[in-house]
Amino acid sequence: MLLPHGPHLPPVARATADAVSVYTETQPGLFQDAARSNNLPVGSQNGHSGQIKNYVLDTNVLLHDPHSVYRFADNHVWIPIEVLGETDKFKNEQSERGANARTVHRFLCRCFNQNKKLVTQGAKTPGGGTIRIAVNEFLSDLRTNKEFRRFQQNFRDLEHPDNRILAFCLYVQSKHLERTILVTKDLNMQLKALAIGVEAQDYENDKVEISDVEDYGQRTIELDPKSLQRFASSRELELEPKQAAALAANEYVFFSAGDNKLMPARHMGGGLCRRLDLPPALVNPRGVHLKPMNLGQQCFLDALLDPAIGLVTCYGPAGTGKTLLAVAAGLHLCWSGVFSGITISRPVVAMGDTLGYLPGTLDEKMKPWLQSIYDAFELLLPPNPPSDGSRRTKRNKSELNGASAHSPQLKPYEQLIEQGLVEIEALCYIRGRSIPNRYFVLDEAQQLTPLEAKTVVTRMSKGSKLVMVGDPAQIDNPYVDSRSNGLVYTRNRLKNQAITSHVCLTKGERSALAEAGASLM
Repeated sequence: MLLPHGPHLPPVARATADAVSVYTETQPGLFQDAARSNNLPVGSQNGHSGQIKNYVLDTNVLLHDPHSVYRFADNHVWIPIEVLGETDKFKNEQSERGANARTVHRFLCRCFNQNKKLVTQGAKTPGGGTIRIAVNEFLSDLRTNKEFRRFQQNFRDLEHPDNRILAFCLYVQSKHLERTILVTKDLNMQLKALAIGVEAQDYENDKVEISDVEDYGQRTIELDPKSLQRFASSRELELEPKQAAALAANEYVFFSAGDNKLMPARHMGGGLCRRLDLPPALVNPRGVHLKPMNLGQQCFLDALLDPAIGLVTCYGPAGTGKTLLAVAAGLHLCWSGVFSGITISRPVVAMGDTLGYLPGTLDEKMKPWLQSIYDAFELLLPPNPPSDGSRRTKRNKSELNGASAHSPQLKPYEQLIEQGLVEIEALCYIRGRSIPNRYFVLDEAQQLTPLEAKTVVTRMSKGSKLVMVGDPAQIDNPYVDSRSNGLVYTRNRLKNQAITSHVCLTKGERSALAEAGASLM
């Protein structure tokens, strides 16, 4: 069943370590007739009994990935008729869920090509397995099967779609020798399945490895003192093949010579590492100059200021400076003429109850969601920047008082919005856009789904740079978790590309209280 509310937690422990197979070919229209004798159990005709598996898909899997039936290699995919009834409820929604429901219906129609034999006996998939829509025959065997009667005693409401899907899993398990596995993203459904003896798994095709999100620390490489000194003087160092084997392009590392001192470096690819190329400070002609406060922030700024890097992703707990540094670098690059302006956005996902619809223009509607970025602007562009003399300060105050008597004084970042240098973008309107020569900051990117993240990435045109920042541990979107959200998905799929870079920030700089709260609470 679909999970319309509640947090999407990591999957429960599986009954076995077998993971859902991944099939990489995704070309529609490759299905062929797979009509087989009904007297043979599935898989016995090719001698793979015990290896081929029967996967029963829950509704939420198809709504999460409409083409998920491609991901099961040479196994057999069963779609209970109840699943089609549930997807039909969402097909009219003007949302990603509604679009996915419509895609599922179109996709299945192409698979079976109006052939009723293929619908029930199975259409062959490119991986060698089959896909079929199954009518639940559980009730027909209810009188002769003790296990089915025991199921009915525990799940009396057989009109509920969840219970009918579970009953169908029991039916398939009793009729076929191969393993039957329920694939669902509903944790409660997984627990029910395991309680009645049906193996259950989460759909993990688009999830990253746990090691990619559980540790935010940068990699540290130990060097001998001479090598470190040579790197400091020449600004380059060729690593040994063993040391560079696991490094991605544009990955940031720390060099150490056995003491507590660390030197940041950037792996350019092929084992070549270079020192960071940073200005003494980010010059802000209209406000506060900014310097990185730790080595992680130095790495982040190096990636932000490099025009050759088109995508920068950053993980970091609250208070590590992700948003502030991204905005400061954007202002610096815009005033340097590298970009024509800054575009800022974030997913509209609330923490807890919302206040309902917000009145006003697009900028006014988005202001509560973008307040973290406005806070960064107010810190970098104070209303009364330091002046060169007290006489000028007094004149500025009198001018401000005179202006306030006739019209409200705009804040510096509001003036930039009026001038077009700063643009507010709502992600719900971004589809179809082409964004050239802009510096795009996407805050709280961990709230995105993989499809939404792909939509944003593919909007970037020539000369643009996309900065995605967030904390995979802080997620309010019920349809993603720490391993399946758009931020980690984008980083995982695009890592090791020459135009992408990833940085992890670990040290909080907001305040001692904020850092203690982020680490201990």
